[in-house]
Amino acid sequence: MPVDMSDQDHTFMQRALRLAQKGLYSTDPNPRVGCVLVKHGDIVGEGWHQISGEPHAEVLALGQAGDNAKGAVAYVTLEPCSHTGKTPPCADALVQAGVIKVIVAMQDPNPQVAGQGLKRLQDNGIEVESGLMEAQARALNPGFIKRMETGLPYVRVKLAMSLDGRTAMASGESQWITGDAARQDVQLLRARSSAVLTGIGTVLSDDPSMNVRLSAEELGVAKIRQPLRVVLDSALRFPGKAKIAEADGAVVIMTTLKNDLANAVQIAEKDSHVDLEAALKYLAEKEINEVHVEAGAILSGAFLQQQLVDEIVVYMAPHIMGDEARGLFSLPGLSKMKDRISLDIQDVRMLAKDLRIIAKPVYS
Repeated sequence: MPVDMSDQDHTFMQRALRLAQKGLYSTDPNPRVGCVLVKHGDIVGEGWHQISGEPHAEVLALGQAGDNAKGAVAYVTLEPCSHTGKTPPCADALVQAGVIKVIVAMQDPNPQVAGQGLKRLQDNGIEVESGLMEAQARALNPGFIKRMETGLPYVRVKLAMSLDGRTAMASGESQWITGDAARQDVQLLRARSSAVLTGIGTVLSDDPSMNVRLSAEELGVAKIRQPLRVVLDSALRFPGKAKIAEADGAVVIMTTLKNDLANAVQIAEKDSHVDLEAALKYLAEKEINEVHVEAGAILSGAFLQQQLVDEIVVYMAPHIMGDEARGLFSLPGLSKMKDRISLDIQDVRMLAKDLRIIAKPVYS
């Protein structure tokens, strides 16, 4: 953590974080990054990474600053890159522009960077500080960070339930448990995700599209980026005319069977089903950062029992659906209080008449 950071430093880093937030729905698979250039206490340039393959935040900020970048201080939410990918190294651009100091919120967990960007700056006489508002910076990119650090994507499970914890009537009828505001919020979760994942049971019973149905204007982006849609289907029962295959965007079917289908991939088997961890590793190798799970109690419960869930988002509606209705998770084997899965509540808020709870599982 940098020492002697002033209120002004915090103000400028907060501005950089707000800029990075603008890339929430568009930068995937790249991280969301913001940059602010300050000279004599005034902002002379700023930018945020908008679309993968296009200029990074630092380059856009330097372009806006022009000659004023010389002698400026750069506030960046993530360590400037030091390698050449789809764009040249941002660390070199800062050096060439004559920036005298760089303050970053966090080091880049990407092994290709991992401190090398900061070292390149220091080797060229630029003062460097790291760690200012790091927690806020990490919260911007949970999927990118987890993929780089563990080889797995960040898994978010979304569920809608009644006040008595039911997700569907005994017949399977579930539309709609929650109101318009909650369903709109789900669209935002889909839009920020790299992939939306469900099981074949949900496809066969509900025939969902699982796509983002908000406009580019509503998301504040130039173009809608549809997440990859993933269906776990160990026995290859996927119907040819399923809506999930007809909607915009790509679909991949994960099965345990050998096949010649263009959109199906064979994944290792575990307990007669697709191995969930192997499926997630496959997605991470395809640069999938955040996986949004919308599935039934069995698949959602399997992810939770295998400790593969990072975040649970529950929308609770003010209804009572009764004992015969279906439950939230299928968790066989939880028979004693010591077997409970603890949750760390992150956020609770009202969305019109519904309650949204965001929680993180606490695994032993």
